[in-house]
Amino acid sequence: MLEDRDYMRQPEYGRRLSLTVALLIINAAVFVTELVALNLPQSLEFENHYLALSLTGLEHGFVWQLLTFQFMHAGWMHLIFNSLAIYFFGRPVETALGRRHFLTLYLSAGIIGGLVQMLFALLLRSFNGAVVGASAGASGLVAAFAILHWEERFNLLIYFIPVSMTGKTLLAVSLGLAFLGILTPNSGIANAAHLGGILTGGFYVRLFIQDQWSHWKFPIRRAAPRELVGTRAGKRSLWRSASNKPDEDLSTDEFVKSEVDPILDKISKHGIQSLTERERQILEKARERMAKH
Repeated sequence: MLEDRDYMRQPEYGRRLSLTVALLIINAAVFVTELVALNLPQSLEFENHYLALSLTGLEHGFVWQLLTFQFMHAGWMHLIFNSLAIYFFGRPVETALGRRHFLTLYLSAGIIGGLVQMLFALLLRSFNGAVVGASAGASGLVAAFAILHWEERFNLLIYFIPVSMTGKTLLAVSLGLAFLGILTPNSGIANAAHLGGILTGGFYVRLFIQDQWSHWKFPIRRAAPRELVGTRAGKRSLWRSASNKPDEDLSTDEFVKSEVDPILDKISKHGIQSLTERERQILEKARERMAKH
């Protein structure tokens, strides 16, 4: 049935635990475990040596650090700020990309961000030291959100102050802060990891979701709008279908075949975020039709 397909439903966070919430729970659980472990002898040395990301660890072959460091945090504020970023940017990105792409993007941004941080640590002494935190993965989500909402305007709370911006402004600000942090020695913040996460998140959406690798051009290319029929019924515009009939004259099956199926093919190839406003209206009309049967 049409209404059973994923893109014809609202996100069912209440019925199925979203990966965004799952990440928040895991991060919180790991942090509580870290606090409890502080009462054990040499626990901090164990965490820094085996679980936090460091050049020394990678040199010893502890490659799992590229994953484990993403779920550890250095304090409550560190955890809270990363959790807020994951929550606010993770939910819309997960909805747009789906669970598989969302998790792949998040973990890839964390891993590549960690590698970029280690590269800087290899070149500059000020970057050397154990690294923990979900900020590289969270930075990937911020970049993904910015690419998906490139020309759209939205409001963000920055230190509890509402700020209106577009996706391209958000990406520019994020990159600027990362570069500025890299130029600030001994800041105590893994800014190179942030930069790696941002670049990974942006490239992932462009390459795997929007399929725009060979022509990096903004804004996102949209499909051409459908031809508007000159007549009106009441206040509603009529749109020609593939069979050149107003869609009200089509049966439900004809409407789905001629109008909805091409849109579903587009979603399959380019993701739901590639739809135009008219195509979203057609899907909503299809949902209403199906509800009457």
